[in-house]
Amino acid sequence: MTHSNNPTAVSAVVGEELELGRANPDAALLKQLIMPAILLAFATYLLVGILTMRVPEGVVFPGPQFFPAIIAGGLYLFAVLLIVRALRERAEAFAGLERSAAEIELLTDEEIAALDDGGAKRVGVDWGSLAWIVASFIGFALLLPVLGWVVAAALLFWCVAWAFGSRRPVFNLVVGLTASSIAYIAFDMLLGLTLPSGVLGWGF
Repeated sequence: MTHSNNPTAVSAVVGEELELGRANPDAALLKQLIMPAILLAFATYLLVGILTMRVPEGVVFPGPQFFPAIIAGGLYLFAVLLIVRALRERAEAFAGLERSAAEIELLTDEEIAALDDGGAKRVGVDWGSLAWIVASFIGFALLLPVLGWVVAAALLFWCVAWAFGSRRPVFNLVVGLTASSIAYIAFDMLLGLTLPSGVLGWGF
């Protein structure tokens, strides 16, 4: 092994490596915050629905607001835990990228070439998938009164599954319809809360 006598090469390659490495934690953090943001948005949507829900007088505990409140609280808690984990991983990533000047000077030509060939790559955010998910939730909120819970929630599940890379459209649609139907029946029979039936109002 021979040590590099070219400080320009060292600074160029290693400096670029460190710069990319320092940029990666921020990009990775942004990518990890996508799911907590979605959970917070959905939890807030549930919270608004709970606060504006018309509850008949004389309803005994737990009432129609109890279980949705538990779900919303769980989503908030899960989102906070994901955010804390993402921030902790970012701090650990920055700590792991710290290099001393002495370590840089001791790099060999082979090590510099390895860094140049297999260096850290910039972590990108899939903006297309993110936009697809956001548009899906907006569409769900707008179409819920028209299509009803069963159809709108099934389509939301299908869109989110597609955004996360699932390419089984028929399977995802069947799973979405099954889950939304079970949720509709559970809310109606167990909680006494009637979700919008929309186009299926004749059958529900």
